[in-house]
Amino acid sequence: MKPFAYDLDEQDLKRERQKARELRQSQWWKRRCAKGRCHYCGQATPPAELTMDHIVPVARGGKTTKGNVVPACKSCNNKKKQMLPMEWEAYLRSVGTPLDG
Repeated sequence: MKPFAYDLDEQDLKRERQKARELRQSQWWKRRCAKGRCHYCGQATPPAELTMDHIVPVARGGKTTKGNVVPACKSCNNKKKQMLPMEWEAYLRSVGTPLDG
């Protein structure tokens, strides 16, 4: 049984990892991180400590595009793992975390 809903071959994964490395070096990404806020919890986080999170994970069919990556603190990124947005929201509800909006 495969753990994720989407199957990528090794070449696709390598391509997405390379795109992520390139995007992390872009001025666009550096400006996003300079704001110093985690996309998920909203906590102030030093820019150097923010990580790149794919809203729709690559392992679940997401792509490394500006519309699919957000800065996240390591804690949120580790908790989110490979969850899709609706799975992440369900998780937050289950632990009693209020949702924005």
